[in-house]
Amino acid sequence: MDLLETNNLHMHFPIKKGLLSKTRSFVKAVDGVSFTLKTGETLGLVGESGCGKTTVAHSLLRLIEPTGGSVNFEGADILQLPKKELRQIRAHIQVIFQDPYASLNPRLSVGQIIAEPLKNYANQNKAKLKERVAYLMDKVGLIPEQSNRYPHQFSGGQRQRIGIARALALHPKIIVCDEPVSALDVSIQAQVINLLMALQKELGLAYIFIAHDLSVVEHISDRVAVMYLGKIVELATDYDIYHNPRHPYTQALLSAVPVADPEARKKRILLKGDVPSPLDPPSGCAFHTRCPKRENVCTQQQPVFAELGDGHWAACHFLE
Repeated sequence: MDLLETNNLHMHFPIKKGLLSKTRSFVKAVDGVSFTLKTGETLGLVGESGCGKTTVAHSLLRLIEPTGGSVNFEGADILQLPKKELRQIRAHIQVIFQDPYASLNPRLSVGQIIAEPLKNYANQNKAKLKERVAYLMDKVGLIPEQSNRYPHQFSGGQRQRIGIARALALHPKIIVCDEPVSALDVSIQAQVINLLMALQKELGLAYIFIAHDLSVVEHISDRVAVMYLGKIVELATDYDIYHNPRHPYTQALLSAVPVADPEARKKRILLKGDVPSPLDPPSGCAFHTRCPKRENVCTQQQPVFAELGDGHWAACHFLE
């Protein structure tokens, strides 16, 4: 049984105009996303800015209320739970935010920030809280004696470690990592990625890892989902995505990844035009306005997201 199963998730933001604020149209930020997540697995979620990756994360957590679909966690649909039951589920699904500066309360000490989830969910005395905070800080590579310091006294990488410690406080089963290393220096990125992988191996965590850097995603992920304009266009194991991409958009993304060898020459697939607006997506296949392989059928019919074999899924009329 899958730990998390998302079926046909939608998040359409209404556009209201006029004196009566009537809904005139919708921004289709997420438009029918489906995937599963197993215990101890990392699912990478990649795509260009504005494709809906972060909106998927916020919808899973119900930080925003999705307009359709279902999200089943251990058999319970998160989107249908009342607030009291949802509160209990949230202890098992935590999040690490992109910006380590904005995600921490500057008025609280580091010890208070990490202890806050414990105060909300666990009835522990001060001695137990202090012991747990010290344990978590040590677990993520911070010095427990610095728990009385404030976020501004730490570097960006250290702040992200504080965010990781906070996410671990309630023994979660899933952590949504919303671009957790994109705001960090390259050398610090590697340290944080290695920390996340070590924690996953030790604690059996499952990650939904959102990122732009395809090299980072390849390093940490077991499976990768490629998003374009609110939809998943390809989903497969990390090996298949990086060595046997089937969708033209995935192929174009991977062709843009720089190679470390200065002598190597890589054939780039240059996409023409800009990403269409989710306010008025193209008919048929959303990618047809930029696709080098488009035919008439692409402008008229939306391709089916189908399994090609061995857990490799893609949505294209002309799969290689």
